[in-house]
Amino acid sequence: MSIILDKAKEIEDYIIAFRRDLHENPELSGLEIRTQTRIIEELEKLGVEYKKAGRTSVIAWIKGDKPGKTVMLRGDTDALPVLEESGVDYESTKEGLMHACGHDTHTAMLLGAVKILSKMKDQLNGEVRFFFQEAEETFEGAKLIIADGGMEGVDGCFGMHNYPDLEVGKVVMNPGYISAGCDTIHVKFEGVSGHGSTPHLAKDTIHPAAMFVTDIQGIVTKNVDAQEPIVVSVGKFSGGTKANIIAKFTELDLSLRYFNKDVRDLVLKAIQRHAKAIADAYEIKVEIEIIPSTLSVYNDDDLTMLARQAAGEVFGEDCLADMPKLMGSEDMSFYFEHAKGVFAWIGSGNEAKDCVYPPHHEKFKVDEDFLKYGTALHVQFALDFLNRG
Repeated sequence: MSIILDKAKEIEDYIIAFRRDLHENPELSGLEIRTQTRIIEELEKLGVEYKKAGRTSVIAWIKGDKPGKTVMLRGDTDALPVLEESGVDYESTKEGLMHACGHDTHTAMLLGAVKILSKMKDQLNGEVRFFFQEAEETFEGAKLIIADGGMEGVDGCFGMHNYPDLEVGKVVMNPGYISAGCDTIHVKFEGVSGHGSTPHLAKDTIHPAAMFVTDIQGIVTKNVDAQEPIVVSVGKFSGGTKANIIAKFTELDLSLRYFNKDVRDLVLKAIQRHAKAIADAYEIKVEIEIIPSTLSVYNDDDLTMLARQAAGEVFGEDCLADMPKLMGSEDMSFYFEHAKGVFAWIGSGNEAKDCVYPPHHEKFKVDEDFLKYGTALHVQFALDFLNRG
């Protein structure tokens, strides 16, 4: 039996209670004011040093009795604009807001790790730094913490996300790419308005924009190696004002998901090239704005092996599961630009308890039995990272 898991079990009620408090009081990205206050209250009770960061983030740290490296553990704190229908006794008290992605569980597990490690300074060779991070859903929080110096001196990173498709007691830690990066691309075609009966006297933008929508899929099939996963989706198409007026403006919003940065650059250049070519062909103008969101998450090989060993200590044998890399995105990737790291998917599902709904679903809920495992995994990874030879 894992000693660290035993420690997590001893404070399991504390972790669950804190998680439920956050669940009842969800806050949107960048507005996690009460959440920040509650985290600080608990850190002060534990006598753990901290500072505010970004808008509503908190950085805490515990330094061991012996010098050494610095490892960072991260938990995100923001909720979503979702009307909760989970049916749990501790449903959101804020109509239209819900912890529908389980960030309340991530925060609670990280706080549990703080509580355990605060009593283990004599076993730490170095520093454990804890990021209670705002605004993961908008991909802002990690950048704000980094801008405030959070990653200075960090040698390794670890984070995790609950995953209802995995049953409690299972965890996925694969080396290499594990989730996609994403960008939003705004395209605006500009022509000349005119009467619908005389389109030859105007410069329509709807038809060229429609041509562009069908054309960009050719970029994926003809310019990109078929073994490189990439998705280009048109999520918004808006043009014109009235049936008998030639549309002067047509605007589109595209979403790009990728793993390989080189492929990303290739596709972005191709999108710009194709848009300009179509605009030139129809004698209109086009403006393109690329709005980077977050990078793909790439797990370091060495740290992944270390994390797998830590998981074996906590969960026991046969805990490791496998699944394909995901096209969803995570801003943990920004930390990995500054220090190597590993990100895990930890099982929170339980069909018998109806914990089967995907993140962002109004009926999303987790089996709280997984909280002790996530807490212990944070602690075990930190100890193994700092104390290995």
